[in-house]
Amino acid sequence: MNFNPAAPRDHMLLSFGAILCYAFSVTYVDNYVRVLAEEGSLWQFHAMRSALSLVIMWALALLFSKSLRPKNIRAVALRSLLHGGAIMIYFGALAFLPVAQVAAGLFTAPIFVLLIQRWAFNAKIAPLQILAVAVGFCGVVMVLGPEVMQGTSLAALLPILAAVLYAIGNITTRRNCGPETAWAMLTGFFIAIGMMGLTVMLILTAIGSEVAPGPQGFIARGAVWPDATFLFWIFMQAVFSIFGVGMMIQAYRLAEASRVSVFEYVLLPVSAFWGYILWGQLLSWVAIMGMILIAISGLLISLFRPIQA
Repeated sequence: MNFNPAAPRDHMLLSFGAILCYAFSVTYVDNYVRVLAEEGSLWQFHAMRSALSLVIMWALALLFSKSLRPKNIRAVALRSLLHGGAIMIYFGALAFLPVAQVAAGLFTAPIFVLLIQRWAFNAKIAPLQILAVAVGFCGVVMVLGPEVMQGTSLAALLPILAAVLYAIGNITTRRNCGPETAWAMLTGFFIAIGMMGLTVMLILTAIGSEVAPGPQGFIARGAVWPDATFLFWIFMQAVFSIFGVGMMIQAYRLAEASRVSVFEYVLLPVSAFWGYILWGQLLSWVAIMGMILIAISGLLISLFRPIQA
């Protein structure tokens, strides 16, 4: 086999650059979910963002002659529901917690992938991976606070629930969606999360119960009349999400997947950076140390993959 020592370095640099573009674009626009939460609805946000994203993707698919149709509809539908549910919960948590903290919770997904593979598929776990789980668990408690252990704060538990669904979705992707294109999977994701948002929005609107003002009512609101600010950030979310995910897909094409997955932990400091620049949010040293532990945990898990029994 021919080996070119210069190629991997070039690919790794380009891959890391693509991940940086993904991190800065996605975490920037996610910081403005708190603006939408003041008067808007989580469910309407997802319904409208998905509709706009699908229109943009359809136009891009025509332009670049790409197919949005999946090869295995059931597999893509299952993956889309799992990832859609995870991201739905992720955005709900953004109304109450800083992006850096919610992202840290979501990045515990590799821990749950490891545990699910062990108990559901009888995969063997190396001792170092057990240590990684323990390290990651400590990091979660440090980032999200003691409320995670006490169960007194639903908002603190939401990122963990999102991570569990995201982990199951990742396992589904690996086991059942290998032949699928990124275009098909991204289309399925937006359809799933858009339908979930539309369904819950219509139900809440029909019930018409009284809703708390401000971010406290973000999850409980049905349809609201969108103002210019709401529409602007819906558009920005659609554009930045498609661009960011496109950069992430490109990163995985430029380098080996296990290495790129480590690059993704750059989202933690980048999200903290935007939180400080945009809102003056400062994380405690305990939370910062927790984020470092979560990144170390993910690094250890990615370096030593479980072996199927």
